[in-house]
Amino acid sequence: MVPERLCAIAVELLPVTGASASLRGGDGLPVRLCASGDRASYLAEIQATLGDGPCVSAAESGAPVLARDLRSGADADRWPVFAQQATAVGVNAVYALPLGSDTVCVGTFDLYRDTAGGLTDPQLNTARLLAGVMTTALMALPRGEDYDLGGGVDAWLSGLGGGHDEVYQAIGMIMAQLGVGADEALARLRGAAFAQGRTARDVARDVLTHRQRFDLDG
Repeated sequence: MVPERLCAIAVELLPVTGASASLRGGDGLPVRLCASGDRASYLAEIQATLGDGPCVSAAESGAPVLARDLRSGADADRWPVFAQQATAVGVNAVYALPLGSDTVCVGTFDLYRDTAGGLTDPQLNTARLLAGVMTTALMALPRGEDYDLGGGVDAWLSGLGGGHDEVYQAIGMIMAQLGVGADEALARLRGAAFAQGRTARDVARDVLTHRQRFDLDG
């Protein structure tokens, strides 16, 4: 898959230890598309669970968000919970670049680094170039045809939306259980995921399979 290859290329070309790409869901939350490894995947999922972090901010603003030091200072204060989660797994800097055009942001290309600090101008230009190539690749996906690596594009797109559909369905069930609106139900789902050290998608699956139920006291 082209986006996955670009994540791997970013790790080779830039002074980063991981990369991920996320698309912006209908509710504004990131939906992880691909990642260069488990840690990058985890950090993408954490931002989706929290609804907060550099990639969420970049998707909302449509502009690059360069968190140079998550250990202290302005970056740590801006996303305190995400910063704690990121530094706990050894990531001290995150660079999130929007995917899309000047008017529409469809997602973000996120780079993770163990050491604090920024990217040089040439490095940032390389990151922007990769984000541009990824945007072009996403927009040019030929639906109904196969990748040269095998597997259908339609299957990939279905798989991308499937996990997010589970979250939407779980929100509906939580709304019925608690008699609350969608915003409150989503907040409860995120809170449970964070408290359990899991992703929102994992907790949503438990709700759908009746392994977890929400009540007014919980």
